Amino acid sequence: MDQLLIRGGRALHGEVAIAGAKNAALPELCAALLSAEPLTLANVPRLQDVATMRKLLAHMGVQAERLDDDRCPAGECWRLDAAELPRPEAPYELVKTMRAAILALGPLLARCGRARVSLPGGCAIGSRPVDQHIKGLQAMGATIRVEHGYIEAEAPAGGRLKGARITTDMVTVTGTENLMMAATLAEGTTVLENAALEPEVTDLAELLIAMGARITGHGTHRITIEGVAALHAPAQPHRIIPDRIEAGTFLCAVAATGGEVRLRGARAGHLEAVIEKLAEAGVAVEALGTPGTPDEALQVRSPGAAGLKAVGFRTREYPAFPTDMQAQFMAMDCVAAGTAVITETIFENRYMHVNELLRLGAAIEIDGHTAVVRGGARLSGATVMATDLRASASLVIAGLVAEGTTRVDRIYHLDRGYDRMEAKLRALGADIERVKAGAATEDLA
Repeated sequence: MDQLLIRGGRALHGEVAIAGAKNAALPELCAALLSAEPLTLANVPRLQDVATMRKLLAHMGVQAERLDDDRCPAGECWRLDAAELPRPEAPYELVKTMRAAILALGPLLARCGRARVSLPGGCAIGSRPVDQHIKGLQAMGATIRVEHGYIEAEAPAGGRLKGARITTDMVTVTGTENLMMAATLAEGTTVLENAALEPEVTDLAELLIAMGARITGHGTHRITIEGVAALHAPAQPHRIIPDRIEAGTFLCAVAATGGEVRLRGARAGHLEAVIEKLAEAGVAVEALGTPGTPDEALQVRSPGAAGLKAVGFRTREYPAFPTDMQAQFMAMDCVAAGTAVITETIFENRYMHVNELLRLGAAIEIDGHTAVVRGGARLSGATVMATDLRASASLVIAGLVAEGTTRVDRIYHLDRGYDRMEAKLRALGADIERVKAGAATEDLA
Protein backbone atom coordinates (compact mmCIF):
# COMPACT_ATOMS: atom_id res chain seq x y z
CA MET A 1 0.00 0.00 0.00
CA ASP A 2 1.35 3.43 -0.96
CA GLN A 3 1.93 6.34 1.39
CA LEU A 4 2.97 9.96 0.91
CA LEU A 5 6.09 11.22 2.62
CA ILE A 6 6.12 15.01 3.03
CA ARG A 7 8.92 17.19 4.42
CA GLY A 8 7.26 20.49 5.18
CA GLY A 9 8.34 24.10 5.15
CA ARG A 10 8.64 24.93 1.45
CA ALA A 11 6.71 27.67 -0.34
CA LEU A 12 5.09 26.75 -3.67
CA HIS A 13 5.96 28.48 -6.94
CA GLY A 14 5.27 27.84 -10.62
CA GLU A 15 2.40 26.60 -12.74
CA VAL A 16 0.11 23.58 -12.53
CA ALA A 17 -2.55 22.26 -14.90
CA ILE A 18 -5.95 21.52 -13.37
CA ALA A 19 -7.39 18.20 -14.50
CA GLY A 20 -10.88 17.51 -15.76
CA ALA A 21 -13.54 17.38 -13.06
CA LYS A 22 -14.08 13.98 -11.44
CA ASN A 23 -17.68 14.87 -10.62
CA ALA A 24 -18.36 15.74 -14.25
CA ALA A 25 -16.43 12.84 -15.77
CA LEU A 26 -18.32 10.12 -13.86
CA PRO A 27 -21.88 11.04 -14.96
CA GLU A 28 -20.65 11.83 -18.47
CA LEU A 29 -19.10 8.38 -18.77
CA CYS A 30 -22.51 6.99 -17.79
CA ALA A 31 -24.13 9.17 -20.48
CA ALA A 32 -22.51 6.84 -23.03
CA LEU A 33 -25.11 4.24 -21.98
CA LEU A 34 -27.88 6.41 -23.47
CA SER A 35 -26.83 6.01 -27.10
CA ALA A 36 -25.94 3.23 -29.52
CA GLU A 37 -23.54 5.66 -31.19
CA PRO A 38 -20.02 6.28 -29.81
CA LEU A 39 -19.33 9.13 -27.39
CA THR A 40 -15.93 10.83 -27.21
CA LEU A 41 -14.89 12.66 -24.04
CA ALA A 42 -11.81 14.89 -23.80
CA ASN A 43 -9.97 16.14 -20.70
CA VAL A 44 -10.79 12.93 -18.83
CA PRO A 45 -8.87 12.89 -15.53
CA ARG A 46 -6.58 9.99 -14.65
CA LEU A 47 -8.25 8.89 -11.42
CA GLN A 48 -9.04 5.61 -9.71
CA ASP A 49 -12.78 6.40 -9.70
CA VAL A 50 -12.68 7.02 -13.46
CA ALA A 51 -10.86 3.72 -14.03
CA THR A 52 -13.45 1.95 -11.87
CA MET A 53 -16.29 3.51 -13.85
CA ARG A 54 -14.73 2.38 -17.15
CA LYS A 55 -14.41 -1.13 -15.71
CA LEU A 56 -18.07 -1.02 -14.68
CA LEU A 57 -19.14 0.12 -18.16
CA ALA A 58 -17.00 -2.62 -19.74
CA HIS A 59 -18.87 -5.18 -17.63
CA MET A 60 -22.12 -3.92 -19.19
CA GLY A 61 -20.67 -4.27 -22.70
CA VAL A 62 -19.29 -0.79 -23.41
CA GLN A 63 -16.16 -0.75 -25.56
CA ALA A 64 -13.65 1.93 -24.47
CA GLU A 65 -10.70 3.17 -26.52
CA ARG A 66 -8.16 5.76 -25.49
CA LEU A 67 -7.42 8.21 -28.32
CA ASP A 68 -3.91 9.62 -28.59
CA ASP A 69 -4.08 11.32 -31.98
CA ASP A 70 -5.62 14.39 -33.62
CA ARG A 71 -9.14 13.05 -32.99
CA CYS A 72 -8.80 14.43 -29.46
CA PRO A 73 -8.48 18.22 -28.92
CA ALA A 74 -6.60 18.13 -25.59
CA GLY A 75 -6.07 16.09 -22.46
CA GLU A 76 -6.69 12.39 -22.07
CA CYS A 77 -9.44 11.37 -24.47
CA TRP A 78 -11.71 8.29 -24.49
CA ARG A 79 -14.11 6.93 -27.08
CA LEU A 80 -16.98 4.91 -25.58
CA ASP A 81 -19.14 2.63 -27.71
CA ALA A 82 -22.31 1.31 -26.06
CA ALA A 83 -23.87 -0.16 -29.20
CA GLU A 84 -24.54 -3.38 -27.30
CA LEU A 85 -25.47 -3.64 -23.61
CA PRO A 86 -25.93 -7.35 -22.88
CA ARG A 87 -25.58 -6.89 -19.10
CA PRO A 88 -27.51 -3.84 -17.83
CA GLU A 89 -26.27 -4.33 -14.29
CA ALA A 90 -23.74 -2.89 -11.83
CA PRO A 91 -22.50 -5.66 -9.51
CA TYR A 92 -21.45 -5.04 -5.92
CA GLU A 93 -17.85 -6.03 -6.62
CA LEU A 94 -17.46 -3.01 -8.91
CA VAL A 95 -19.71 -0.61 -6.99
CA LYS A 96 -18.49 -1.09 -3.42
CA THR A 97 -15.65 1.45 -3.70
CA MET A 98 -17.52 4.15 -5.65
CA ARG A 99 -20.88 5.67 -4.82
CA ALA A 100 -21.13 7.32 -8.25
CA ALA A 101 -21.98 3.95 -9.79
CA ILE A 102 -25.62 4.75 -8.95
CA LEU A 103 -25.44 7.10 -11.98
CA ALA A 104 -25.78 4.06 -14.24
CA LEU A 105 -29.32 3.39 -12.97
CA GLY A 106 -31.20 6.10 -14.90
CA PRO A 107 -29.42 5.64 -18.25
CA LEU A 108 -29.74 1.83 -18.16
CA LEU A 109 -33.43 1.99 -17.32
CA ALA A 110 -34.09 4.58 -20.05
CA ARG A 111 -32.12 2.76 -22.76
CA CYS A 112 -32.66 -0.92 -21.89
CA GLY A 113 -35.96 -0.79 -20.03
CA ARG A 114 -34.43 -2.56 -17.05
CA ALA A 115 -31.50 -2.24 -14.67
CA ARG A 116 -29.96 -4.03 -11.71
CA VAL A 117 -27.61 -1.82 -9.69
CA SER A 118 -26.00 -2.58 -6.35
CA LEU A 119 -26.58 -0.13 -3.55
CA PRO A 120 -23.47 2.06 -3.53
CA GLY A 121 -20.42 2.07 -1.29
CA GLY A 122 -17.58 4.60 -1.14
CA CYS A 123 -16.28 7.02 1.49
CA ALA A 124 -17.90 6.83 4.92
CA ILE A 125 -18.48 10.59 5.28
CA GLY A 126 -22.17 10.33 6.00
CA SER A 127 -25.51 9.24 4.67
CA ARG A 128 -26.06 9.84 0.95
CA PRO A 129 -29.37 8.07 0.38
CA VAL A 130 -30.55 7.01 -3.05
CA ASP A 131 -34.22 7.27 -2.17
CA GLN A 132 -34.58 10.48 -4.20
CA HIS A 133 -33.33 8.65 -7.30
CA ILE A 134 -35.84 5.86 -6.72
CA LYS A 135 -38.70 8.28 -5.99
CA GLY A 136 -38.07 10.17 -9.23
CA LEU A 137 -37.84 7.05 -11.40
CA GLN A 138 -41.04 5.70 -9.87
CA ALA A 139 -42.75 8.98 -10.77
CA MET A 140 -41.67 8.23 -14.35
CA GLY A 141 -43.47 4.90 -14.22
CA ALA A 142 -40.65 2.55 -13.22
CA THR A 143 -41.28 -0.45 -11.01
CA ILE A 144 -38.48 -0.68 -8.46
CA ARG A 145 -37.61 -3.29 -5.83
CA VAL A 146 -34.71 -3.14 -3.38
CA GLU A 147 -33.70 -6.71 -2.51
CA HIS A 148 -30.52 -8.39 -1.35
CA GLY A 149 -28.53 -5.15 -1.62
CA TYR A 150 -29.61 -4.40 -5.20
CA ILE A 151 -31.94 -1.92 -6.86
CA GLU A 152 -33.93 -3.83 -9.50
CA ALA A 153 -35.85 -1.55 -11.85
CA GLU A 154 -38.11 -2.05 -14.84
CA ALA A 155 -39.66 0.51 -17.18
CA PRO A 156 -43.45 0.50 -17.66
CA ALA A 157 -45.12 -1.63 -20.31
CA GLY A 158 -43.69 -0.74 -23.69
CA GLY A 159 -40.22 -0.30 -22.22
CA ARG A 160 -40.18 3.50 -22.10
CA LEU A 161 -40.26 5.81 -19.09
CA LYS A 162 -42.93 8.53 -18.93
CA GLY A 163 -42.35 12.23 -18.42
CA ALA A 164 -43.31 13.55 -14.98
CA ARG A 165 -42.97 16.53 -12.67
CA ILE A 166 -40.50 15.54 -9.94
CA THR A 167 -39.72 17.53 -6.82
CA THR A 168 -36.90 16.08 -4.74
CA ASP A 169 -37.02 16.44 -0.97
CA MET A 170 -33.51 17.83 -0.96
CA VAL A 171 -31.02 19.23 -3.44
CA THR A 172 -29.12 16.20 -4.75
CA VAL A 173 -26.43 16.43 -7.42
CA THR A 174 -26.35 12.76 -8.44
CA GLY A 175 -30.13 12.58 -8.16
CA THR A 176 -30.51 15.52 -10.55
CA GLU A 177 -28.02 13.95 -12.96
CA ASN A 178 -29.58 10.49 -12.84
CA LEU A 179 -33.11 11.74 -13.41
CA MET A 180 -32.05 14.19 -16.12
CA MET A 181 -30.32 11.40 -18.05
CA ALA A 182 -33.30 9.07 -17.64
CA ALA A 183 -35.70 11.78 -18.83
CA THR A 184 -33.83 12.37 -22.11
CA LEU A 185 -35.32 9.14 -23.54
CA ALA A 186 -38.66 9.25 -21.71
CA GLU A 187 -41.96 9.73 -23.48
CA GLY A 188 -43.19 13.28 -22.91
CA THR A 189 -41.82 16.11 -20.79
CA THR A 190 -40.13 15.86 -17.40
CA VAL A 191 -39.69 18.81 -15.05
CA LEU A 192 -37.13 18.50 -12.24
CA GLU A 193 -37.88 20.87 -9.37
CA ASN A 194 -35.29 21.63 -6.65
CA ALA A 195 -32.56 20.63 -9.12
CA ALA A 196 -28.88 21.02 -8.23
CA LEU A 197 -27.04 24.04 -9.62
CA GLU A 198 -23.49 22.63 -9.67
CA PRO A 199 -21.32 23.32 -12.75
CA GLU A 200 -20.97 19.56 -13.21
CA VAL A 201 -24.75 19.27 -13.67
CA THR A 202 -24.68 22.05 -16.27
CA ASP A 203 -21.75 20.41 -18.08
CA LEU A 204 -23.64 17.10 -18.24
CA ALA A 205 -26.69 18.91 -19.64
CA GLU A 206 -24.54 20.53 -22.34
CA LEU A 207 -23.17 17.12 -23.31
CA LEU A 208 -26.68 15.63 -23.51
CA ILE A 209 -27.86 18.56 -25.64
CA ALA A 210 -24.92 17.93 -28.00
CA MET A 211 -26.19 14.32 -28.23
CA GLY A 212 -29.64 15.54 -29.28
CA ALA A 213 -31.41 15.90 -25.94
CA ARG A 214 -33.92 18.73 -25.44
CA ILE A 215 -33.05 20.33 -22.11
CA THR A 216 -33.66 23.83 -20.80
CA GLY A 217 -33.21 25.46 -17.41
CA HIS A 218 -29.95 23.71 -16.44
CA GLY A 219 -28.10 25.91 -14.00
CA THR A 220 -31.40 26.78 -12.28
CA HIS A 221 -33.55 24.93 -9.75
CA ARG A 222 -36.03 23.92 -12.50
CA ILE A 223 -34.81 21.78 -15.39
CA THR A 224 -37.18 20.81 -18.19
CA ILE A 225 -36.44 17.80 -20.40
CA GLU A 226 -38.50 16.91 -23.45
CA GLY A 227 -37.87 13.26 -24.21
CA VAL A 228 -36.59 12.10 -27.59
CA ALA A 229 -36.60 8.68 -29.26
CA ALA A 230 -32.81 8.35 -29.42
CA LEU A 231 -29.57 10.16 -28.68
CA HIS A 232 -26.63 10.34 -31.09
CA ALA A 233 -22.89 10.92 -31.20
CA PRO A 234 -21.94 14.59 -30.68
CA ALA A 235 -20.36 16.27 -33.69
CA GLN A 236 -17.23 17.08 -31.65
CA PRO A 237 -15.57 15.48 -28.61
CA HIS A 238 -17.00 16.91 -25.41
CA ARG A 239 -14.36 18.56 -23.22
CA ILE A 240 -14.98 17.96 -19.51
CA ILE A 241 -14.83 21.12 -17.39
CA PRO A 242 -11.84 21.69 -15.07
CA ASP A 243 -12.07 20.28 -11.55
CA ARG A 244 -13.03 23.16 -9.26
CA ILE A 245 -12.25 21.12 -6.12
CA GLU A 246 -8.75 20.25 -7.31
CA ALA A 247 -8.25 23.93 -8.10
CA GLY A 248 -9.58 24.92 -4.67
CA THR A 249 -7.27 22.41 -3.02
CA PHE A 250 -4.21 23.93 -4.72
CA LEU A 251 -5.43 27.41 -3.76
CA CYS A 252 -5.48 26.32 -0.10
CA ALA A 253 -2.08 24.63 -0.38
CA VAL A 254 -0.48 27.83 -1.71
CA ALA A 255 -2.35 29.89 0.89
CA ALA A 256 -0.93 27.78 3.74
CA THR A 257 2.65 27.40 2.47
CA GLY A 258 3.06 30.81 0.86
CA GLY A 259 4.27 31.45 -2.66
CA GLU A 260 2.79 32.22 -6.06
CA VAL A 261 1.27 29.70 -8.46
CA ARG A 262 -0.73 29.84 -11.68
CA LEU A 263 -3.53 27.25 -11.91
CA ARG A 264 -3.95 26.61 -15.63
CA GLY A 265 -7.55 25.87 -16.62
CA ALA A 266 -9.11 26.83 -13.27
CA ARG A 267 -12.35 28.80 -13.58
CA ALA A 268 -12.98 31.68 -11.20
CA GLY A 269 -16.72 31.52 -11.89
CA HIS A 270 -16.88 28.04 -10.36
CA LEU A 271 -15.04 29.06 -7.17
CA GLU A 272 -16.53 32.39 -6.17
CA ALA A 273 -17.36 31.41 -2.56
CA VAL A 274 -13.90 29.88 -2.06
CA ILE A 275 -12.10 32.88 -3.57
CA GLU A 276 -14.09 35.28 -1.36
CA LYS A 277 -13.03 33.39 1.77
CA LEU A 278 -9.41 33.31 0.63
CA ALA A 279 -9.53 37.08 0.17
CA GLU A 280 -10.77 37.39 3.77
CA ALA A 281 -7.80 35.29 4.83
CA GLY A 282 -5.35 37.61 3.09
CA VAL A 283 -4.71 35.58 -0.07
CA ALA A 284 -4.71 37.28 -3.48
CA VAL A 285 -6.43 35.35 -6.29
CA GLU A 286 -6.54 36.87 -9.79
CA ALA A 287 -8.61 35.54 -12.70
CA LEU A 288 -6.75 35.35 -16.02
CA GLY A 289 -7.73 34.53 -19.60
CA THR A 290 -11.14 34.36 -21.22
CA PRO A 291 -13.87 32.82 -19.02
CA GLY A 292 -15.03 29.41 -20.19
CA THR A 293 -12.07 28.79 -22.52
CA PRO A 294 -9.01 26.53 -22.14
CA ASP A 295 -6.76 29.58 -21.60
CA GLU A 296 -8.61 30.53 -18.40
CA ALA A 297 -6.45 30.43 -15.26
CA LEU A 298 -6.11 31.63 -11.68
CA GLN A 299 -3.02 33.28 -10.22
CA VAL A 300 -2.71 32.89 -6.43
CA ARG A 301 -0.27 34.73 -4.16
CA SER A 302 0.04 34.18 -0.43
CA PRO A 303 2.35 35.44 2.33
CA GLY A 304 2.09 32.02 4.01
CA ALA A 305 0.96 31.18 7.53
CA ALA A 306 2.59 34.27 9.08
CA GLY A 307 0.34 36.57 7.06
CA LEU A 308 -2.91 34.55 7.09
CA LYS A 309 -6.10 35.24 9.02
CA ALA A 310 -8.32 32.32 10.06
CA VAL A 311 -11.77 32.50 8.43
CA GLY A 312 -14.98 30.70 9.31
CA PHE A 313 -17.69 29.48 6.96
CA ARG A 314 -20.80 27.35 6.63
CA THR A 315 -21.00 24.68 3.93
CA ARG A 316 -24.01 24.79 1.64
CA GLU A 317 -25.08 23.61 -1.80
CA TYR A 318 -23.57 25.39 -4.79
CA PRO A 319 -23.02 28.30 -5.30
CA ALA A 320 -22.31 28.62 -1.56
CA PHE A 321 -19.18 27.27 0.11
CA PRO A 322 -18.69 23.61 -0.94
CA THR A 323 -18.52 20.77 1.56
CA ASP A 324 -15.75 19.30 -0.61
CA MET A 325 -13.50 22.24 0.40
CA GLN A 326 -14.21 22.16 4.14
CA ALA A 327 -11.30 19.92 5.16
CA GLN A 328 -8.73 21.79 3.05
CA PHE A 329 -9.78 25.17 4.46
CA MET A 330 -9.64 23.75 7.98
CA ALA A 331 -6.01 22.74 7.42
CA MET A 332 -5.24 26.29 6.29
CA ASP A 333 -7.08 27.77 9.29
CA CYS A 334 -4.96 25.65 11.65
CA VAL A 335 -1.84 27.71 10.89
CA ALA A 336 -3.52 31.11 10.32
CA ALA A 337 -3.87 33.78 13.01
CA GLY A 338 -7.08 33.93 15.02
CA THR A 339 -10.05 31.61 15.50
CA ALA A 340 -12.40 30.22 12.85
CA VAL A 341 -15.84 28.68 13.37
CA ILE A 342 -16.78 26.12 10.71
CA THR A 343 -20.26 24.63 10.32
CA GLU A 344 -20.80 21.51 8.19
CA THR A 345 -24.40 21.24 6.98
CA ILE A 346 -24.15 18.63 4.20
CA PHE A 347 -22.62 15.45 5.68
CA GLU A 348 -22.79 14.43 9.33
CA ASN A 349 -19.48 12.52 9.43
CA ARG A 350 -17.24 14.96 7.63
CA TYR A 351 -14.97 15.83 10.54
CA MET A 352 -13.09 12.53 10.57
CA HIS A 353 -9.89 14.32 9.53
CA VAL A 354 -9.90 16.37 12.75
CA ASN A 355 -8.29 13.67 14.90
CA GLU A 356 -5.50 13.33 12.34
CA LEU A 357 -4.92 17.09 12.26
CA LEU A 358 -4.75 17.01 16.08
CA ARG A 359 -1.91 14.48 15.78
CA LEU A 360 0.01 17.12 13.84
CA GLY A 361 -0.54 19.71 16.59
CA ALA A 362 -3.73 21.47 15.46
CA ALA A 363 -6.10 23.02 18.03
CA ILE A 364 -9.67 22.08 17.02
CA GLU A 365 -12.80 21.45 19.08
CA ILE A 366 -15.91 19.75 17.69
CA ASP A 367 -19.44 20.33 18.93
CA GLY A 368 -21.95 18.51 16.75
CA HIS A 369 -21.85 20.07 13.29
CA THR A 370 -19.55 22.91 14.39
CA ALA A 371 -15.76 22.98 14.55
CA VAL A 372 -13.82 25.72 16.33
CA VAL A 373 -10.31 26.04 14.93
CA ARG A 374 -7.83 28.01 17.03
CA GLY A 375 -5.21 29.12 14.55
CA GLY A 376 -1.55 29.82 14.94
CA ALA A 377 -0.69 26.18 15.63
CA ARG A 378 2.89 25.04 15.17
CA LEU A 379 2.34 21.82 13.29
CA SER A 380 4.93 19.05 13.54
CA GLY A 381 5.23 16.01 11.32
CA ALA A 382 3.70 12.67 12.31
CA THR A 383 2.13 9.61 10.74
CA VAL A 384 -1.52 10.26 9.89
CA MET A 385 -4.24 8.24 8.19
CA ALA A 386 -6.56 9.43 5.42
CA THR A 387 -10.21 8.61 6.08
CA ASP A 388 -11.82 9.91 2.90
CA LEU A 389 -10.99 11.74 -0.31
CA ARG A 390 -11.02 15.36 0.86
CA ALA A 391 -9.60 14.46 4.29
CA SER A 392 -6.58 13.12 2.39
CA ALA A 393 -6.07 16.50 0.76
CA SER A 394 -6.29 18.33 4.10
CA LEU A 395 -3.58 16.12 5.57
CA VAL A 396 -1.33 16.78 2.57
CA ILE A 397 -1.78 20.55 3.04
CA ALA A 398 -1.03 20.25 6.76
CA GLY A 399 2.06 18.16 5.98
CA LEU A 400 3.32 20.81 3.55
CA VAL A 401 3.52 23.37 6.38
CA ALA A 402 4.43 21.08 9.29
CA GLU A 403 7.96 21.00 10.69
CA GLY A 404 9.74 17.74 10.00
CA THR A 405 8.32 14.77 8.12
CA THR A 406 4.69 13.74 7.74
CA ARG A 407 3.64 10.32 6.48
CA VAL A 408 0.11 10.09 5.06
CA ASP A 409 -1.26 6.55 5.03
CA ARG A 410 -4.18 5.07 3.03
CA ILE A 411 -3.72 7.48 0.12
CA TYR A 412 -5.85 5.28 -2.13
CA HIS A 413 -8.56 7.72 -1.05
CA LEU A 414 -6.51 10.55 -2.58
CA ASP A 415 -6.03 8.64 -5.83
CA ARG A 416 -9.79 8.34 -6.24
CA GLY A 417 -10.12 12.07 -6.88
CA TYR A 418 -6.75 13.76 -7.52
CA ASP A 419 -4.73 13.35 -10.71
CA ARG A 420 -1.10 12.71 -9.62
CA MET A 421 -1.23 15.23 -6.79
CA GLU A 422 2.25 14.50 -5.45
CA ALA A 423 3.82 14.97 -8.90
CA LYS A 424 2.07 18.32 -9.34
CA LEU A 425 3.13 19.52 -5.88
CA ARG A 426 6.71 18.36 -6.44
CA ALA A 427 6.82 20.40 -9.67
CA LEU A 428 5.84 23.44 -7.57
CA GLY A 429 8.74 22.90 -5.17
CA ALA A 430 7.21 20.71 -2.47
CA ASP A 431 9.33 17.96 -0.90
CA ILE A 432 6.86 15.10 -1.34
CA GLU A 433 7.20 11.55 -2.58
CA ARG A 434 5.14 8.38 -2.89
CA VAL A 435 6.60 5.43 -1.01
CA LYS A 436 5.58 1.88 -0.19
CA ALA A 437 4.26 1.29 3.30
CA GLY A 438 7.09 0.23 5.58
CA ALA A 439 9.79 1.82 3.41
CA ALA A 440 12.73 2.93 5.52
CA THR A 441 12.92 6.70 6.03
CA GLU A 442 14.25 9.11 8.61
CA ASP A 443 12.53 9.17 11.99
CA LEU A 444 9.30 11.12 12.02
CA ALA A 445 9.07 14.14 14.26
